[in-house]
Amino acid sequence: MKTALITGATSGIGKSTAIEFAKLNIKLILCGRRQDRLDLLKNELSKKVQVHTLCFDVRDKKMVFSAIENLPEAFKTIDILINNAGNAHGLDPIQTGNLEDWDAMIDINVKGLLYVSKAIIPKMIAQKSGHIINIGSTAAKEVYPNGNVYCASKHAVDAINKGMRMDLNQYGIRVGGIHPGLVQTEFSNVRFKGDDQKADNVYKGYAPLTPEDIADIIAFVVTRPYHVNIADLVVFPTAQASSTMINKSL
Repeated sequence: MKTALITGATSGIGKSTAIEFAKLNIKLILCGRRQDRLDLLKNELSKKVQVHTLCFDVRDKKMVFSAIENLPEAFKTIDILINNAGNAHGLDPIQTGNLEDWDAMIDINVKGLLYVSKAIIPKMIAQKSGHIINIGSTAAKEVYPNGNVYCASKHAVDAINKGMRMDLNQYGIRVGGIHPGLVQTEFSNVRFKGDDQKADNVYKGYAPLTPEDIADIIAFVVTRPYHVNIADLVVFPTAQASSTMINKSL
């Protein structure tokens, strides 16, 4: 039985991936900042698989390393890492951007991913196996107006994903990036800092992707035969052709 560690597991893509993995009989290490949500998800999924929760903020490297180092024996062998935790903060032009927003995006999307990976990769090297999925964004592939630092952080994820795949190739560790377009999650609520009306407007007039759509793709990727590595995958809703082109008649 394989074990997967998922960051950002309390909502959206991370939560849906946990649910999908439970169907595949994959043991789960669920990570997030909200213990109450972790507990609810654990209670739900423990009926199917063994579940362990870790409550930490990926920005806090001491907490990251301590939590992963002190995993119970039954969860110490990690076969799959889903680097999913990430956020967008604000949608301002560069000249009026908020420094705290910039710090949050770089600290979570880039440094947090690196901290978690650094804590787990030595374990995968020792076992000469593992599969790392880095959740990026179509913002990793193109820049859009007012996206500046968020796009930069996701371009960094794309670069890290490629470099990680090269560096870990000699150890037989598979590495791939999945880059979704518009997915209806809490993403826009965070970006617009709780303005639900603005967040809802992002997804009106067309059918966006759902967290379940991306979880289904992640499940497909991790269940391919060992010799198959899906290295880089971009997925849009049908209504979306680019970051700035959306057909709202669909």
